[in-house]
Amino acid sequence: MRRRLRQLPALAAAALVAGAAAARADDSPSTAAGVIAGGIREGKVVVYAATDADIIAPLLEDFSALYPRISVEYHDLNTRTMNERFLDEVASNAPVADVLWSPAMDLQMKLANDGYAQAYESPEVARLAPWAVWRNEAFGTTLEPFVFIHDRRRLSEAQAPRSHAELARWLEAQGERVRDRVGTGDPERSAIGYLILTQDSRIDPAFPETLHAYARAGLALHATSSSMIEAVHAGRELLAFNVNGSYALHAARQHPELAVIFPKDYVLATSRIALISRTAPHPNAAKVFLDYILSRRGQEVLASRCALFSIRTDVQGEDTVAALSAKLGARLKPIHVGPSLLVFLDGSKRADFLRRWRGVPPER
Repeated sequence: MRRRLRQLPALAAAALVAGAAAARADDSPSTAAGVIAGGIREGKVVVYAATDADIIAPLLEDFSALYPRISVEYHDLNTRTMNERFLDEVASNAPVADVLWSPAMDLQMKLANDGYAQAYESPEVARLAPWAVWRNEAFGTTLEPFVFIHDRRRLSEAQAPRSHAELARWLEAQGERVRDRVGTGDPERSAIGYLILTQDSRIDPAFPETLHAYARAGLALHATSSSMIEAVHAGRELLAFNVNGSYALHAARQHPELAVIFPKDYVLATSRIALISRTAPHPNAAKVFLDYILSRRGQEVLASRCALFSIRTDVQGEDTVAALSAKLGARLKPIHVGPSLLVFLDGSKRADFLRRWRGVPPER
């Protein structure tokens, strides 16, 4: 394919300009024709992502339909493995990913802040909230609320706590009756579990008491939201909290006995941050891929076929920022893309937070 493009540059350029115009006409990306041409010459984009391959498959299929001459090498990794693998590859001068795409917002921001991302003025950012983009290096691509989930057959809606404050009181009142029967993310194993808990600490005015209730409750700890949902549905647990709402709502549509609660005090919402590696082997293909996932076409696929909430303001439907904002109003608390996410990555702050999580008194 590369040889053919070199032999027929005029024909290729004309086709690309026509293709770009057609793409803009049907809500596809507004990527510059020269960037698309460069992406086709490179032939592929390598993506490290922390999103299950089966969930994201419709998006990858649509990208391939739009850009059949740019193959996607998709690596489905957990957040910490992805981060460590990328840094190890950079340190050893090995080939690295072109695009890093992860819901671990703090780890992604640290990569960008430490100089591992390259800047790109995507033509699609005009439709994103200002808080969703940092220095044209870190791009929020989804907006995913974190919720409670329970099974109505074992815990009725009247019995289930409906806010973080109610949850803390309920745990204290239930005591041993709910030991190992309430699930949440493990902040020591799960980057997302740690991120959500530390962001809770910024918003919840009663967080010290809430954290004390968590420490005393004997919670069942999980590495993923999917594991929490499965434990609730299987009956091993009565309730799970700090669960990814995209996954919870998808499960509830399949299993109506599952009830999803948007906490009535506040609802944190994370974003899967995408960045282009500063040393990307296929930089143009990376820009094509980034523009696609930020475009209206890509965002509609994310919302309608991948059960992930679109972050664009001009995408309509149930799984969109517009619908979330209308439903939750001021309760919706998006976590902003920016260096404030780095605070709790400090080693001493992390160690202190995890001591309090375990119920260990602070060191004197």
